[in-house]
Amino acid sequence: MFDRSSDSAKNLHDPVSELLMGMRLRGASYGRLQLSPPFGIRFPAGPEARFHFVARGKVLLRAPGEAGRELCCGDAVLLPRGEVHEIVTGPHVQIRDYESYTRKPLCADVAAVEACIKTADPENDTLIFTGRMEFELDTLHPLVGLMPQIMSVGALIGRQPELMPLLDAMEREMGEERVGSAGILARLADVVAASIVRGWVECGCGDATGWIEALRDPRLGRVIASLHREPGRNWTLADMAEEMGSSRSVFAKRFVEVTGVTPQRYVLALRMRLAEQWFRRDKLSIDTAARRLGFGSQAAFARAFKRVVGEPPGQTRRKAATGAENGKKTRKNGAAREI
Repeated sequence: MFDRSSDSAKNLHDPVSELLMGMRLRGASYGRLQLSPPFGIRFPAGPEARFHFVARGKVLLRAPGEAGRELCCGDAVLLPRGEVHEIVTGPHVQIRDYESYTRKPLCADVAAVEACIKTADPENDTLIFTGRMEFELDTLHPLVGLMPQIMSVGALIGRQPELMPLLDAMEREMGEERVGSAGILARLADVVAASIVRGWVECGCGDATGWIEALRDPRLGRVIASLHREPGRNWTLADMAEEMGSSRSVFAKRFVEVTGVTPQRYVLALRMRLAEQWFRRDKLSIDTAARRLGFGSQAAFARAFKRVVGEPPGQTRRKAATGAENGKKTRKNGAAREI
């Protein structure tokens, strides 16, 4: 969703922008909801981000540790870590799990949920477009943990007026139900959600510290960008210190002060996050992942993976394969499954 070709000369001197270029936000599945108030929906926690767009009506978004947030027509929100949350029309409505609704496939990965009173005026129904979205982060995983629990498009409109036509287009597609509207809505949702993330980064990542502070440090940021660019290189402390232009002791002390971990532990965690993502997303073999990440043997890689991730790499790969097979069966049965 982010353009790798834009202002590459400038990005070379900005580690945050450089790493952001490797980020993708891809919609996994979507739902078009038409519901008659009053209602309450609970969305379960999951590994993906969750996106909501309100095309008609007024609802309240509730999440643990957050004050209720009112969403009106034209509002869009992204929950980057996909924590459990509820969308309700009032404080005392009955809550129903999202999976309990019957879904009717509209096209690939888009399903419709209709829980409305047919005899009532459909203009009084609430229309919501929702989606599960996967961050294809490559080496950018720490950024998600630093994001707010809920990110809203409302804070961006003043700085990014170009978002208004996208939101207007989503509202029209939801209301008119034209041919192909489901697919168009899915693509528009991807762009709006990616814009929300980009806006947060451009504003300095809010109150995020540590990793972002390290990236903003011109010398230390250069080292971290290099680690992410070449995770399979045999990085020594001397190599990293040379990249920063300091002695090993000064570099190691500064790295721990800002990130909270030693450079060696950071590199190891980075490699294992990458391997885990390759297993889940790309179905990469263990041997290929080990070689890409600079390990001399598959056994050494497996020991490191289990120490960091908590399970052997083979188990992670089997889980990913099982999940993919279950997803195929679900789609074959005519449902766009929501996890």
